[in-house]
Amino acid sequence: MTRTLARAKLWLVSDKDEPIIGEGKAALLKAINDEGSLNKACKKMGISYKHAWLLLKEIEEIIGEPIIIKKRGGMDQGTFLTQKSISLLEEYNNYQNILTETIYDKTFWEVIGMKISARNQMKGKVLEVEKEGLIAKVKIAIEPTIITAVITKEAADSLDLKKDDTVAAIVKATEVMIGKE
Repeated sequence: MTRTLARAKLWLVSDKDEPIIGEGKAALLKAINDEGSLNKACKKMGISYKHAWLLLKEIEEIIGEPIIIKKRGGMDQGTFLTQKSISLLEEYNNYQNILTETIYDKTFWEVIGMKISARNQMKGKVLEVEKEGLIAKVKIAIEPTIITAVITKEAADSLDLKKDDTVAAIVKATEVMIGKE
């Protein structure tokens, strides 16, 4: 029997749904940043200078501003990313990390399919939800003790966690996840 796997591709898109960067353009920006030279970045990636230049121009046309700075001559010569392209690359990497941590994490699929062994989950009652910045601390009464799970504020909002909710604390090697029934 053939085993199936999940695979996903990520693109950052404009508000007009135009693709700005995906895996290839993000790799090009990273190579430019690492090498400090468009020519060296092209050699590292195995693509032509013209192709790389066209990819960069596509990004610039969509976002409406330069994404590289070329300096000629002297000690500081080279090709460098603008602050906008650094921000784009960071945003792409952040989303890619989230994607990797969820879709490619086998325990994510266990949670979706609810194929979690009883030893990994404990039912309890929410005592308190404390949201601060990007995180939320969720105190859960699980007899005979109280545990605190630190999750993202976004996850707490998505689960609509409130005091007295019945939840399942799902223990994953180094963290505690929460699922609401």
